[in-house]
Amino acid sequence: LLLQVDASALTTNVAIGERLCFYAWVDKLHEKVGFYFAVQSGGAFDIDWTITDPHDMIVIEGEKERQGDYIFTANAVGEYSFCFHNDMSSFSEKFVDFDIMVENEPRPVAPAKPTSITEQTSSLEDSIYKLSGSLSNIQRTQKYFRTRENRNVSTVKDTRDRIVSDRLWAFLLLIGMSFTQVFIVR
Repeated sequence: LLLQVDASALTTNVAIGERLCFYAWVDKLHEKVGFYFAVQSGGAFDIDWTITDPHDMIVIEGEKERQGDYIFTANAVGEYSFCFHNDMSSFSEKFVDFDIMVENEPRPVAPAKPTSITEQTSSLEDSIYKLSGSLSNIQRTQKYFRTRENRNVSTVKDTRDRIVSDRLWAFLLLIGMSFTQVFIVR
């Protein structure tokens, strides 16, 4: 069982009004290309994105998405671009965690004479393939929970900051009212 995967997991900062692109090379037709992203912080935790093929044709695109996990089959050999657009935000940069994966999975060739060893090997290959799929699902779930945790921490920090500033303004208002009453009574 041969399985070759080229992948890169990165976190990047997309500035206000910026279009940021990353590239992956596909060597053969019909390779699987995987693209995962999640906005970790910034604004409403959403971003626009586009995937284009080597002929500058849009493969997949999305608007105002918080996260996504997409797999498609490459229909052309060459360089695919994965772009993030932060045009909609006028006040907040975005931190985006993303993963680009190009996978070449050769198809097993059946032997002319099936034997018991081949049957055992085939069931072993099936088990390994199922394990690989399960591990991929676990990895995606971990990414999802990490993203949710980052968003929840950001929400808690924002709420805490609002409470602190609200209490500070209330305290200053109380002190101001106290001084005003003292001056009025005199």
